[in-house]
Amino acid sequence: MLESLDDDKSEEVVQIDLRGRSDVADYMVICSGRSSRQVAAIAEHLVDKIKEKFGYSCKMEGKETGDWVLIDTRDVIVHVFRPEVRDFYQLEKMWLPGAAHRGA
Repeated sequence: MLESLDDDKSEEVVQIDLRGRSDVADYMVICSGRSSRQVAAIAEHLVDKIKEKFGYSCKMEGKETGDWVLIDTRDVIVHVFRPEVRDFYQLEKMWLPGAAHRGA
């Protein structure tokens, strides 16, 4: 999954371990695209690659506007933001007690 984000030039990738902190997913990944078009493309490519590799479809919301796309891959929740929207919501601050690390 991270390889797909890297291939599509996503920026500021943050991985957050949610195990023991949330029943929704085991991990959360947050990243940015430079434009609405890139955000939508990053999300669509990720969903396509997951279907190709694992054989199941992911739930995706927000692709139409491309400001913030949420992808539910079952065990991992992925948020792809435009930088301004990411700065506004600051999800990392809500979920980061030092359990995340940056990198692609």
